[in-house]
Amino acid sequence: MTSGAETGGVTGTQDKDYNLIWYVESCLSNALRLETYIQDAERTKDTEVAELFRKAQADSRKGAELGKQLLRARLNGG
Repeated sequence: MTSGAETGGVTGTQDKDYNLIWYVESCLSNALRLETYIQDAERTKDTEVAELFRKAQADSRKGAELGKQLLRARLNGG
C-alpha cells in the first residue's frame, strides 16, 4: 500500500492480504504482457529475445502459482 496508515479499514482487506492479491494479479498480468513481447520477437526472428521473454513469462507464472497457493491457504484459515 502507498499509505502507511491503511490496515484494512478503508478497503476491508488487511494490507498483507491485499498485497498478496496484488502480487498474484501483477504476475498474471505480466505473463499476459510477455506473450505479446514474445510474439513481437518471433515476428522479427529474434530468438534470443523471445527466449528471454519466455523465461520471464515462466517465472511470472510460477510466482502467480506460488502466490495463489499461499493466498488460498490463508483465506482458508491455514
